[in-house]
Amino acid sequence: MTRDVAQPPTARCYNVPVLDMKFVTENVELVAQKLRDRGVEVDLAALVRLNEERKTLQTQISAMRHEHQNESKSIGALMKDGKKEQAETLKARLRTASDAIKDKEDRQRQVDAEAQDILVWLPNLAHESVPVGPNESANEEVHRWGEPRSFEFIPKPHWELGEELGIVDFNRAAKIAGARFAVLVGLGARLERALINFMLDVQTKENGYREILPPFMASADALFGTGQLPKFEADLFKVRADRDLYLVPTAEVPLTNLHRDEILEADELPKSYTAFTPCFRSEAGSYGKDVRGLIRQHQFDKVELVKITDAESSYDELENLTANAESILQKLELPYRVMTLSTGDTGFSAAKTYDLEVWLPSQETYREISSCSNCTDFQARRAGIRYRPGGKGKTRFCHTLNGSGLAVGRTWLALVENFQNEDGTVSVPQALRPYLDGLERITREP
Repeated sequence: MTRDVAQPPTARCYNVPVLDMKFVTENVELVAQKLRDRGVEVDLAALVRLNEERKTLQTQISAMRHEHQNESKSIGALMKDGKKEQAETLKARLRTASDAIKDKEDRQRQVDAEAQDILVWLPNLAHESVPVGPNESANEEVHRWGEPRSFEFIPKPHWELGEELGIVDFNRAAKIAGARFAVLVGLGARLERALINFMLDVQTKENGYREILPPFMASADALFGTGQLPKFEADLFKVRADRDLYLVPTAEVPLTNLHRDEILEADELPKSYTAFTPCFRSEAGSYGKDVRGLIRQHQFDKVELVKITDAESSYDELENLTANAESILQKLELPYRVMTLSTGDTGFSAAKTYDLEVWLPSQETYREISSCSNCTDFQARRAGIRYRPGGKGKTRFCHTLNGSGLAVGRTWLALVENFQNEDGTVSVPQALRPYLDGLERITREP
């Protein structure tokens, strides 16, 4: 496996709507301000000009085709009347007209490509309820759950505890794959597996999600659909330079693309999916951040939640999805807070995001363990996912949502840190004990 600069998505990717061109060109000032709120400056005047030229070309091509079709019908009549010379003259004129139509069509394709080259790099527009700000400093707290534990000793970081218990080994991982990898050993590996099964059981048995086991690789088209390509190509691992496949950075990619290029019926919605996958990220731009421990790894496990909804209910479903992710933290008795991300901190594809941040005693702060986002119709436009309201009539783009339910490695380390004991052992929360054969405490294995 090599990490490679991604090739651009296929031509198909660029021939789909991204942001709604009609909305953008009819609301230029509003869109420009919303993009500035997200830290993006773009020449929308150029987009308006291209859109006007596209519409003019469409009108001209349509008129020229109509005239060409009508005149073509005259050739047979002229030949029938013995007016062969006139028919040949008309044929020559029609050949010239065909060339002119082709030139117009070529220009139309060029205009479409130029417009898409602008649109494809633009993020989703933030919902009106999202706080405006340049970065995480403008994020707003929604609520907290649980009280951080008061220790009678100085709590250790998870990497120190884990190595003392013999349940994680970073040095041997480095021998195998280099930095930002970990080997989980014995009860460490069992704890990871227990968390995965616990999370999937809660989401499928209690919260109504359908479990999927998807491919752990995805095509450029799939990654374009969810917004990772072309903007975040540097953060992806490509399987091989001559293959159009990438290791998935999140199960959001395969789960959302389950219905790419499909028209769904309204009564099928919402579709709720969950999946466990390993996730692979190069962590481009994270040099020097979280270099120790499990917080920022090239490979990590995650249980993902994805919903595909109609346009009317997506923000209600965002609240539901966030509550579903919160339920895992509550059952595991881990203190956390919920933050609404500001415009400058919201991800590329999202219109609104809640971050769940778990308390880490060793850092005396909250750290992200889940992001729950409503992407509205942004991904559905790129992936061609539609629904038919009322079972008939014109189709609309679906809304897509995603969230971690949860990042397993970060849950692992949060448990180790929050449930550590002074003697170096780690207590197992009640909800997880059935998944570890009733084990109450993690101790060093012989």
